[in-house]
Amino acid sequence: MLVLNEVTKRYEGRLLADRLSFSLAAGEIVALLGPSGCGKSTLLKMIAGLEAPDGGALSFDGVDLARVPPEARHFALMFQDFALFPHLNLCDNVAFGLIERRVPRADARARALDALDTVGLSGMSRRNVATLSGGEAQRVALARALVTAPRLLLLDEPFSSLDAHLRQSLQGEFRRRIKSLGISAILVTHDRQEAFSMADRVALLCDGRIQQCDAPARLLAAPANAWVAGFIGYANVFDDVVVPDGAFVLDPAAPAARVESVVRLAEGVRLTVTGADGRRYALSLSAREASVLPAGLAAGDGIGLGIDPHALLRLT
Repeated sequence: MLVLNEVTKRYEGRLLADRLSFSLAAGEIVALLGPSGCGKSTLLKMIAGLEAPDGGALSFDGVDLARVPPEARHFALMFQDFALFPHLNLCDNVAFGLIERRVPRADARARALDALDTVGLSGMSRRNVATLSGGEAQRVALARALVTAPRLLLLDEPFSSLDAHLRQSLQGEFRRRIKSLGISAILVTHDRQEAFSMADRVALLCDGRIQQCDAPARLLAAPANAWVAGFIGYANVFDDVVVPDGAFVLDPAAPAARVESVVRLAEGVRLTVTGADGRRYALSLSAREASVLPAGLAAGDGIGLGIDPHALLRLT
């Protein structure tokens, strides 16, 4: 469906895309995840046609996109600030793109009302944009993106301006709605939880390249390298191996590890220790797991700590 083949892009001397290749299947949601400034939004703009690559090729359904202007690609781009028109009511905001495409106003209005119903805003068509909550504005922006029946939906940090609780509640809802319509989508985000909860696959970007593109479960089970492991949240990452929390075994008979710090939390304990192998590890223990630790454990004490070799994640 969408194919990027060795795409290169420089911006102000920085290499944002370094012979980057990537594909998106029909009906698939892929998240572009990476640190700020790694080129995620620039890549999205190249797909939309708002930026031109310096090299390589982009195609959609076998057609070279270099020959297709942005307005003829039939892609919908949803920005993080929603970009709603304050002087228009909800229905007119959603219908705007259709009217710009010379769809008759009556038809455009009917399709806009259907789109508002699809995102759970039935009966609110005459509301003013200024009266909307953040979640309602988000739904209007999605309805406006979907009403034109785009071939591809491009989402640029669409939840970043919302509070954490609302952001999490909308992520699952958006995924269900997009999936129910069978639309392919690319989500740009720097939020790991958002990428993992919404996407079928997650493409991790760093230094202008995709370090790994896999299903969330596969990323967690088999990170491709130390950078990927650290970025997706593993604490104990070394050049050759990742030691997840589940690999640690508290055992008085195991070699002694020196406790460097103890942080007691409502839900358990977080320890930093130096193992018998000389490596420093961070352990997060639940209250049940921590119950086997000596009372009054403090920095400088020793605990028996083993590592289950079968639970290690080997890096290639």
